[in-house]
Parts: sequence; C-alpha cells; structure tokens
Amino acid sequence: MIDLLQVSVLPPFLTERLAKEYTIHDFVNPTDPDTLLDEVAPKIRGILAGGMKGPNANLINRLENLEIIASFSVGYDATDVVAAQARGVIVTHTPEVLTGDVADLAMTFILMASRRIGESERFLRSGKWLQGRMDLATTVRGRRLGILGLGRIGRAVARRAEIFGLNIAYHDIKPMGDLPYRSYPTLLDLAEASDILLVACEGGDATRGLVDAAVLEALGPSGLLVNTARGPIVDQPALVTALQDGRIAGAALDVFDGEPNVPAELIAMENVVLTPHIASSTNETRRAMGDLVYDNLRAHFDGKPVLTPVPPQGNPGMTP
Repeated sequence: MIDLLQVSVLPPFLTERLAKEYTIHDFVNPTDPDTLLDEVAPKIRGILAGGMKGPNANLINRLENLEIIASFSVGYDATDVVAAQARGVIVTHTPEVLTGDVADLAMTFILMASRRIGESERFLRSGKWLQGRMDLATTVRGRRLGILGLGRIGRAVARRAEIFGLNIAYHDIKPMGDLPYRSYPTLLDLAEASDILLVACEGGDATRGLVDAAVLEALGPSGLLVNTARGPIVDQPALVTALQDGRIAGAALDVFDGEPNVPAELIAMENVVLTPHIASSTNETRRAMGDLVYDNLRAHFDGKPVLTPVPPQGNPGMTP
C-alpha cells in the first residue's frame, strides 16, 4: 500500500475511506515528530493537508519520495506550495465544490450585519423587547458592496448581492475581463467607495494585513466589514480598535487571526457577528471536498492528471 502522511485533522469519512487503500501515518500532533519521520519519511509518497494546517518547506524537503500534497480546502496558504513545486511535487486543493456554501454565508453576513439580526435575537432572548422596541437597522438595497478578490467566491457573492439590490464594485490584482462591476485600482479606493467591504481573496503572506487601519478608516463610520476568507488578511488589532472607536459601524467574521482563539473584545461587541469558521461546513460540501481529495490522489497514483492542481506559484494572485 502507498504511504501517506496526514498533517491536518480530516473528517473520519475521508480518512476511513483512504485507509482502505493507503497506509496513513498520523502527523497531526506527533509526540516525537523526528522519530516518526526517521521511521517513515522514505516511504511517504503523499501528504494529506488542510486549509489551516499544511506542510512547510522543511517537512516537504525531508520527504525524498514525496509526489503529491492533497489539501482538503480551497485555500492552500497553509502549505508551502512554492517549496513543493520547486521539487516537482503536485499540490491539489478543492475549489468550486464549496463556492456556493461560502457565498451563502457571506451573503447571510451582509444581511445580518446590515439588519442587525444577531443583536435583535439577543435583544428578544434577554427580555428587552418587553421594555420597548429595538433601534432601527439599515436596508441593503442600494448600498455599495466592495469585494476584495473577485474569484469564484467573490463572483458568487456578487450574483447573490445583485438579487438584493446592492451596487457592486471590486478590487483584484488579476484582470477580470468584461464584467458589469466597477473595478477600483487600489483597495483604499474600493473601501472609500463602499458601504460594505467583503474580504474574498486568498490568504498567505502576500495578503497578510492587507485590510489595515487605513482601509478601515476609508470604509468609514457607517461601513461594515465582512470576512469569510482568511483571518490574517485583516489586521485584527486594527479592526478591534476601529470598532471600539466607532471608525466603522460593525463587522461579520467567520475567520480570525490565531483561530480558534478569538479576541475577547470582539466577543463582547454587540455590533459584530461571529461564527467559528463554518463557511463550508455543510454535510454536502464536506463530502464533495472529501471526494475531490480522494479523486486527486487516485488519479495521480493511477498515472493520470490530477483534477484540481494548484496553479504554479511564485507570483501569488488575489482570487481564490
């Protein structure tokens, strides 16, 4: 059987399926990683990775017979793709199959933050309705939605947002072709022209801290920030300060820098919607992601082209 090294927590339905055809070595939380690698490194031909935990260059280069890294995620910033591709190692991910669910949550966030849905539920549950009505919220119709990164997910959100009557613009470093949305040359320009700023770009070093204090200042005191991409794209301390000082009106966040740890300041804020990185967390999507991981591995070891390779890196783009 072919040996695989598992470096990220994966759903049991996937690991159980793979275990029927592969020998899987658990490297998620090894007690003695060096001893384990000394024993199995020469046998490892594939790595099972995830969106939040993948192999670095040191691990990749230690596995002399490594051929493929299959990531259970659309994002691949947790894996050192450049190091892998430099050695001719194929990296795969799971695009498309989770686009709909992530876009659904992003659109839900846009509605929740604007209409203050989370606040209103807590208002009712706490009994405050008995003392009087809650303050008014804001409609989404006619508001300006700025999308940072108009890839698969960004475009899927745009299509949903059109139905709700939002005006859509975007910023992306890749040419997007003939689209009906206005493109802004810089993120700062986009933020200044937006009521709601959606983060939908790739994670990784190239976009770390991209949404900084200046961008939040440009978004303004009536602006909302929505992030369903990667936590580190947003300068989290700057976001906390902007919310505390009223420099933006609110936020809706599914991802965080340092998750699963979430700043207590964010948890305490009424004007912030928080979910625990659940954008793709449906049975249907996770099964489809697992099928794609399996199919990529099977294709490779059968001598066929993989289905969803990560494109050549070195000049990271913005769209996931």
